[in-house]
Amino acid sequence: MDKHIVRFTVDLSINAGKFDEFEAIAQAMIAGSQKEPGTLGYDWCLSGDRKRCRLVETYADANAALAHLTGPVVQDLVPKLLETVSLGGFEVYGDPGPKAAQMLAGFGAEIFELWQGLSR
Repeated sequence: MDKHIVRFTVDLSINAGKFDEFEAIAQAMIAGSQKEPGTLGYDWCLSGDRKRCRLVETYADANAALAHLTGPVVQDLVPKLLETVSLGGFEVYGDPGPKAAQMLAGFGAEIFELWQGLSR
């Protein structure tokens, strides 16, 4: 992993009867994230039973991660998303910077800074 890249992995369980609402919010979040400079990936992975989801986000660096956290996708849409899901876990890989780290702690995220690796 490039030492500047920051990744989020968010574990979500979709509330019963809320899939359609969840899907609409996820689509809006994707559209908003596409407009954010430095967002390299914003991938939603769904379990076969459509009850669990993993959101895998990739940012070019700490500045891009912070821009996402302070932008409309997180500020406006995440509260709506949380009405349709329960958060099972939130992990951050890489160094999101001090301000983003403080914000992420508020979401209950656990941060894993890069220790060793191979980037190509």
